[in-house]
Amino acid sequence: MTTTQTAGAQTRAVIYCRISQDRTGAHLGVDRQLEDCEALAERNGWNVVETYVDNDVSAYRKSVKRKGYQRMLTDLQNGVATAVIAWHNDRLHRSPLELEEYIDISQRHGVSTHTVQAGDLDLSTPGGRMTARIHGTVARHESEHKAERVARARRQKAIAGEWAGGIRPFGWGMPTDEMRTVADKKTGEERLEPVLDMLKAVPEEAEALRYWTDEILSGGSIRSLVKWCADKGVTTTRGNAVTHTDMRDMLIRPRNAGIAVYRGEEVGRGQWEPIVDEAKYRAVVAILTDPGRIVNRGAQPKWLGSLIYVCGRDSCGQGMTVTQSGGRRYPSYRCPTGHGGGRRAEIVDQYAEDTIVERLSQSDAHTLLEPVADGVDVGALQAEAEQIRQRMRDLGGLFGAGQLELAPFTEGMDTARAQLEGVTQQLARAATRDPLVGLVGAPDVRKAWRALDLERQRNVLRALVTVTLKTPRPGRMPDGGYFDYDAVVFDWKR
Repeated sequence: MTTTQTAGAQTRAVIYCRISQDRTGAHLGVDRQLEDCEALAERNGWNVVETYVDNDVSAYRKSVKRKGYQRMLTDLQNGVATAVIAWHNDRLHRSPLELEEYIDISQRHGVSTHTVQAGDLDLSTPGGRMTARIHGTVARHESEHKAERVARARRQKAIAGEWAGGIRPFGWGMPTDEMRTVADKKTGEERLEPVLDMLKAVPEEAEALRYWTDEILSGGSIRSLVKWCADKGVTTTRGNAVTHTDMRDMLIRPRNAGIAVYRGEEVGRGQWEPIVDEAKYRAVVAILTDPGRIVNRGAQPKWLGSLIYVCGRDSCGQGMTVTQSGGRRYPSYRCPTGHGGGRRAEIVDQYAEDTIVERLSQSDAHTLLEPVADGVDVGALQAEAEQIRQRMRDLGGLFGAGQLELAPFTEGMDTARAQLEGVTQQLARAATRDPLVGLVGAPDVRKAWRALDLERQRNVLRALVTVTLKTPRPGRMPDGGYFDYDAVVFDWKR
């Protein structure tokens, strides 16, 4: 006699419901399952003692933990119930390993299984277990094929520029006249919101992205761009103040350059117009992801030569810092080791500015510029990169049409990505702008110099000249101070 036929006692049953995807957060799928399962229990006169729900949880992905299912197994082992009700047996498990665990618990604790759609699942007999295993294998097969179909569809959507959801990326998504209904995940309440055209750039945000890109290529910093956003009132698409992390993420987003990404990997050219030239984008990524990049997270320098000017006493070579110690009335450059006393900071910086402006104003100043592409044939590199991307598109097309298996597709894409990486690194080096660009050839070099922020000026200083502060000779200036211009030595790097 089975547990469902025990005389004098009402069968204690539990209900398990699961749905893999709940796109609206309204729980409609599991609610329908629950209604059908409760109706089955009522028809059989069973007492439902517990209900377990795993909403928006896949039974196929190993990394996903089904808390409701695990709690049910524990309760069954503790004798909470002798019957399990589910809408279909594939709601319980779609993994052979899970099925074997469930069979073992059911046999040891006398648990019967009943489904709304597939009838009773008799795990007490070899034939019943075989049937359950066959159903599980078929379900696994369906899941794997579904996963492959979904992968192809999502990859095609990525190339088509369709947005997978989430927060709107900065620069993209012009509102359309079309509206859609969205349910709040917490309350289930519905609201209308405009459908975004992710193939179109938001003009003001696109202009900001282009400006930021050029600033980084000209030697600007994330810090200065974050300040620019604060000054201009530019926020993230969520309306928050732009942070350093936000700025970096926005600059290195492949979508900006018209590059489609799926699962974090580039999968070819997208079907939309890029905001930023790809060569510039690659250069910015190379700069911001360089492991050797120095990121100053401390106080922002206030002086042109702080830690750039070097001490010239006895070949010390230490970077000079600005202090106002010892009762002095004005900030001075001093060596951290105490060599040679101080040099009045504002006078040194003004002298450095005058010298740099004078040099950049000379007729041969154009010879100071670095070769634009350092001898690299940019056109040939771009053509090679496009050939590699076309090969990646061809592989994707064959895979999407089911004419290429996953293993050769993955191998071919890995090879193409490695080749593309080498080409784009060369393009990045070729596209990086010289910090002197914008100064050389300017109608008024001093005006152009003073239009730069301090960090950009410091980048020009680093690239152009080494300034050494030697021990000054005694001498009195008209205002009573001491300064020896001959003790400031300029060694031009170009």
